Amino acid sequence: MPPSLPLAGLNILVVEDDDDIRFFVTTVLEADGATVTAVSLAAAAREVLPELQPDVLISDIGMPGEDGYALIRKIRALKPDIGGRVPAIALTAFGDRDSCVRALEAGFHTHVSKPVAPEELVEIVANLVASCNW
Repeated sequence: MPPSLPLAGLNILVVEDDDDIRFFVTTVLEADGATVTAVSLAAAAREVLPELQPDVLISDIGMPGEDGYALIRKIRALKPDIGGRVPAIALTAFGDRDSCVRALEAGFHTHVSKPVAPEELVEIVANLVASCNW
């Protein structure tokens, strides 16, 4: 019997403006069993979030127009039944301590610096889902 995939059954929304990184993250998560919806802009993420009701949100911080900090603040202002409490990961090139603190204060559950190894990304997502009791 093959081993179960660590992200099987999870519905994940990825928000990333860089095509290559969006493809990488999507490929890694899908290979480990997740269903992924990937968008390139914060506005698109806000549009699909209520209908999609993802188990996890993974968002870049530095995006054109609306950045990841603004996106997560707007999501956290939503009612829980339309996505306001979605577990969220900031996946960003801003790896310094101040950026981490800012991401957590804005409403992300965790902060991950790019580049991230595929195994590490899967582990972070799985651990976040396991730690959220809602």
